[in-house]
Amino acid sequence: MRRSFIVAALILLISKVAFAAAAAPVMLVFGDSLSAGYGLAADQAWPSLLQRDLAGTKTPYRVVNASVSGETTAGGLTRLPAALKEHHPRLVVLELGANDGLRGLPVDAAQRNLARMIELAQAAGAKVHLIGMQMPPNMGPDYTRNFANMYPALARQYRTGLTPFLLAPVITHPDLFQADQLHPTAAGQPLLATQIRKDLAPLL
Repeated sequence: MRRSFIVAALILLISKVAFAAAAAPVMLVFGDSLSAGYGLAADQAWPSLLQRDLAGTKTPYRVVNASVSGETTAGGLTRLPAALKEHHPRLVVLELGANDGLRGLPVDAAQRNLARMIELAQAAGAKVHLIGMQMPPNMGPDYTRNFANMYPALARQYRTGLTPFLLAPVITHPDLFQADQLHPTAAGQPLLATQIRKDLAPLL
């Protein structure tokens, strides 16, 4: 009898946890390899660390990481409608543009794509937090400046949250980057998660 009671209690507890997780509002992280955790285990990437941090708050979110390595803003714009329909997020964390910049694609085209994604997310009832990137100086001063300015301009226009530069906490620490010097190591991910958690606070 006692064993049956314990089993029933465990089943009830698991059901409550599962229900709470399903009922929690969704935070959709929509980015490229910098958010997908390139070269890392899934639980080492900053979205997973952010999920752990938020789990202990009064307003926990269920973080869904829909990031894809190599994604451009054009590819993201193609994928986003289906992701919004599937997950019904309350908050979209949009981290795209790095691959556009590294390929030297026109900044105005990337800006239009990001603007359209923000519009789609807001039309679906979600708040948006935009995560920016910066390009290396070898892209030329005009391109580098225009690219960096794109994110705060969009944040002002659409009144979104903003992290101006995802890699700001690690950019001066080469040891926190993988061998490609593009993707942070597992040791660098908590720094990214802490920065984003702080920047997200007004939206949470």
